[in-house]
Amino acid sequence: MKITAIVCFLAPLGMALPAAAADPFYVGSWTFTTATVAPWADPHRKPDDTERTRLMGKAVVFKAREISGPRPFACAKPQYKVTDYAPDMIFQGAFDEMQHADKKADPKALAASLGFTGARIRTLETGCEIDVHFVDDTTAEVGLNNYVYTLKKL
Repeated sequence: MKITAIVCFLAPLGMALPAAAADPFYVGSWTFTTATVAPWADPHRKPDDTERTRLMGKAVVFKAREISGPRPFACAKPQYKVTDYAPDMIFQGAFDEMQHADKKADPKALAASLGFTGARIRTLETGCEIDVHFVDDTTAEVGLNNYVYTLKKL
């Protein structure tokens, strides 16, 4: 009788485990859809279009133990960490640097110009070269070589 009671108690817990093991929101395929000149880019020098052209339409796939995609996004052993950043810290602190150079540069307004809302921005630190900043669950942005690239989840 006691064994039956224990099994009846534990069975529902076992059924709940697969739901708790669901993939994180960022896992899956993301496609480069647009690129805009970054706010921190020198306005007197046009960034090189070669990389932008190479990346447009390509996919980056975030897997549990690997990131596949074009250079420099591919990574054999990512160390994922999801963090909430203030607007001044996204794009490796570029907006903070802009504000130090020009007090009128408002990191929150700069982030809003790229679609970010709120005081905290969910960021995926990959442990590789690139951090990914999420506008929402299906839209992300990354900064690379004076461009801000938008990725859409497929």
